Amino acid sequence: MLRFGILSTAKIGRDAVVPAIQDAENAVVSAIASRDLERARAMADRFSVPHAFGSYEEMLASDTIDAVYIPLPTSQHVEWSIKAADAGKHVLCEKPIALNAGEIDALIAARDRNTVIISEAFMVTYAPVWLKVRALLAEGAIGRLRHVQGAFTYFNRDPANMRNIPALGGGGLPDIGVYPTVTTRFATAKEPQRVQAVTERDAEFGTDIYSSVKADFGDFEMSFYVSTQMANRQLMVFHGTEGFIEVKSPFNGERWGAEEVELANQNHGQSQIFRFPGSRQYKCEAEAFASAVAGKDVEIFTLEQSRANQRFIDAIYRASKKDGWEPV
Repeated sequence: MLRFGILSTAKIGRDAVVPAIQDAENAVVSAIASRDLERARAMADRFSVPHAFGSYEEMLASDTIDAVYIPLPTSQHVEWSIKAADAGKHVLCEKPIALNAGEIDALIAARDRNTVIISEAFMVTYAPVWLKVRALLAEGAIGRLRHVQGAFTYFNRDPANMRNIPALGGGGLPDIGVYPTVTTRFATAKEPQRVQAVTERDAEFGTDIYSSVKADFGDFEMSFYVSTQMANRQLMVFHGTEGFIEVKSPFNGERWGAEEVELANQNHGQSQIFRFPGSRQYKCEAEAFASAVAGKDVEIFTLEQSRANQRFIDAIYRASKKDGWEPV
């Protein structure tokens, strides 16, 4: 059993990741750390976790854990991932793991010098839904892929929320723009060559609240928009010469709605629906990470993939400041 320590009592950990680790067949939460010991103990008691620490450093120095899960504000991800790696712990860090691609080079160096695993927690890359989309595209189920369309939006103007605080790494692209980009790259095994983009920022917060993006992948095009100040929507469609694939709940399947993939092929004359009830993508993520730590031959999200995805996001920011195409 891989023994996880949780670095903070953040909501994503409480609501999604800690329960998933506790239900995993090969992992367990052994410790909770917070800068407030009472909060750490309260969360540890809630999940029957044996150890609680009143500082992150104390937990990293402990031999009660083998790995850490980091759900801190984005601006702290690189710092604490490196500290954890230097303490000899494997690292599963919430997305985005960094705020620019250059920062990921330091993470790769920390991984290599400490011989540990550091992985960005893109749970979608472990989801049965997205494994099915990738398989359908690979087998040519929709002919030649011509266009990918995506959207991810929600409405949040809470000034205390980290997503609206630039100093903490807030903004729409870091928070949700990474999902259309990573799922497209994952499903197609292709990388974007150039992008065009329009981005709008909130006059009060300074964070990016809306981006409309066009990307050229060479073999196909992609268009998507994200916003932190629009009504809730999630959409991903892969449109080819012979049909299309629509992912019904592409990113937050466990909370958004039914986990389904629709395959429509004009040669078959009717649609096929593939359903994945209760697939538990966070549990799949935890089990794959633990298996990788154990030395098993499993696919996990690597820092090299993180760097490629962040280059995509970096290029979107650059493109939004100019007319025309920006190379990735």
